[in-house]
Amino acid sequence: MMTATGTAASNRRQTKDSNKTEGAGKQNLGQWGRAWEVDWFSLISVILLLSLAPFIVFFFIMACDQYQCSVTQPLLDLYSGEAKLWSIWKLTPAFSWTAAKIYAVWVSFQVVLFMCVPDIIHKLLPVYVGGIQGGARTPAGYINKYEINGLQSWIITHILWFANAYHFHWFSPTIIIDNWIPLLWCANILGYTVATLAFVKAYLFPTNAEDCKFTGNFFYDYMMGIEFNPRIGKWFDFKLFFNGRPGIVAWTLINLSYAAKQQELYGQVTNSMVLVNVLQAVYVLDFFWNEAWYLKTIDICHDHFGWYLGWGDCVWLPFLYTLQGLYLVYHPVQLSTIYASGVLLLGLFGYYLFRTTNHQKDLFRRTDGKCTIWGRKPAYVECAYSSADGHKHHSKLLISGFWGVARHLNYTGDLLGSLAYCLACGASYLLPYFYIVYMTILLVHRCIRDEHRCHNKYGKDWIRYSNAVPYRLLPGIF
Repeated sequence: MMTATGTAASNRRQTKDSNKTEGAGKQNLGQWGRAWEVDWFSLISVILLLSLAPFIVFFFIMACDQYQCSVTQPLLDLYSGEAKLWSIWKLTPAFSWTAAKIYAVWVSFQVVLFMCVPDIIHKLLPVYVGGIQGGARTPAGYINKYEINGLQSWIITHILWFANAYHFHWFSPTIIIDNWIPLLWCANILGYTVATLAFVKAYLFPTNAEDCKFTGNFFYDYMMGIEFNPRIGKWFDFKLFFNGRPGIVAWTLINLSYAAKQQELYGQVTNSMVLVNVLQAVYVLDFFWNEAWYLKTIDICHDHFGWYLGWGDCVWLPFLYTLQGLYLVYHPVQLSTIYASGVLLLGLFGYYLFRTTNHQKDLFRRTDGKCTIWGRKPAYVECAYSSADGHKHHSKLLISGFWGVARHLNYTGDLLGSLAYCLACGASYLLPYFYIVYMTILLVHRCIRDEHRCHNKYGKDWIRYSNAVPYRLLPGIF
């Protein structure tokens, strides 16, 4: 396996050699990783997303900063002429070196935890899967090794956060929201830097040239990525770090900063803010508790690393996934006990469905089907596929338990949890509901994209699986 420490000349020769076998790879893999060729519709979609996504993030953050979280008022003001784009921009907080220092310390600290602090939690808790773990087989046949220490990083980070808030007082717990828009500019700088570095690296010194995909279209390759698993050295994996460190570790800290701001402004933290903090913390902790399982998900197993993941993890995730808490800073909502209980139950049920469905699949994979699901021996469809090196592999697709109810019932649970976050904010404004709209689009698209990929990968075996489990998300409906 070639690493980033190899010479550039050697890597270029390897890239050229891999391009000679590209035709065979296309024949065997179809679109297992991502597209080989770009049609006009895909190109237009990519350019629109590259152009509009940063402005979408800015629009929602600006709407809270200048329009009390109304998403319609700024549009009406622009339409009527009461506001101009330039006047809105002039009122927007600018980049600051204070925010740059905060962000640089934050990312550097997470790099240190990721690279320099081996996981010990799996030694203290045998039920937790941490330490050195193998990922899924790449299209070229490689199996990468990862240091799973996300839960440990999250715990260390939050211990220091609470130690500061209640004892040391190095900085205010509201430091994040107090620098929110300047931090947005810093996150954008990192996101674009990482995406550009990954793009250039794929040409000059790819980690595994056989797992690179070049379409020849700059915009598509920049956005969707060329390298499958770009790394610096042996252990700094771009995907795992940016998918699971600066953004997701920060998610719960951002919500805590929102709660601290609510306390500062109103003298109390509302039960809606507590609900958002608790439900989203459950999701974040689940991610880190099951980080080894995450190595088998679509992000790691199929997506290449480009702007879509690099910028998305640095900017889109921390700034838009936390909109509910930001909204509640501007519009504190105290829910009735019955309503709050209903939201909590919906969120916990969504989590149960999400986690149990994923657990069934993980159990089935770990035991190679030698287990029981819902008290019975699991049923499955036997599949075969080929990797780019020409080797044939076999896989089993589960059709028992929740996986016999729908092909992506874990996504259904994810959507129910997302809806609970939004409902915790009441129904006065549209902004908190962006998340459920976005997640619905994302997960439905992911269903279709994943199934298209699986159809190309497994062929007729996938058709047999689809016939056995005919629904995607909602049994009897979709």
